[in-house]
Amino acid sequence: MQISVQLYSVREAFTADPADTLRRLAEIGFTTVEPYGLMEHADALRELLPQYGLTAPSAHVSLLGAEDPAEVFATAAALGVRTVIEPHWNREHWTHEDDIRATAERLGELAGIASQNGVRVGYHNHDFEARPTFEGRCGLEVLADHLDPRVVLELDTFWSAVGGTDPAALLERLGQRIQLVHLKDGPLHGEVRDQLSLGEGEMDVPSILAAAPWLTLGVIEFDGHDGDIFEAVSRSYAVLTHYLREVQA
Repeated sequence: MQISVQLYSVREAFTADPADTLRRLAEIGFTTVEPYGLMEHADALRELLPQYGLTAPSAHVSLLGAEDPAEVFATAAALGVRTVIEPHWNREHWTHEDDIRATAERLGELAGIASQNGVRVGYHNHDFEARPTFEGRCGLEVLADHLDPRVVLELDTFWSAVGGTDPAALLERLGQRIQLVHLKDGPLHGEVRDQLSLGEGEMDVPSILAAAPWLTLGVIEFDGHDGDIFEAVSRSYAVLTHYLREVQA
């Protein structure tokens, strides 16, 4: 499993100085990053990623609300992005199965457009998709029932736990439908500024890794952090590297 980092974690630094931010992430040891707002940052990424020996196999960009998804996929393909991920679809779309089915159908339509550019579509969750409100099943499971097989899921393991669904158990249930994971830690009350480096909070990251040996990409992310974000990301990188060695031993 490759280790990546969601650039949203360091968004303030990236906005101020993208080159220095990518340099610092490369010095930590990252060889891959996951951009956010792909279209806004495409020019900088095109120039700077190869300069610091980085690639972006996945990226976040609003797809379900995109005016020209074909342009999004063409831009992603030109940057070497293989999986374009919808990062957020509002909670009102997750209370009724008909709405979830409609979301699945639209993701399938987008997957057809994406395939013309050699990329695939993914969906990333927050807590509300992970609440077990459908007779003990969560919205992500309902989505998977109706999802085009070309669409993959990027499970945010922290938000799954906050929503009340054990991420390791969900990985076992959904299997290889989930190809990527977001890995973060902290107390499970959901306050983002209290998020911590991996191994410092309530998440059982080793059990998540053990539940899904097929995962291709593990993305470190902080939605917020009360401290030096680069130090926190560096600690997470070191801990995740250690966990992966233990799981593979």
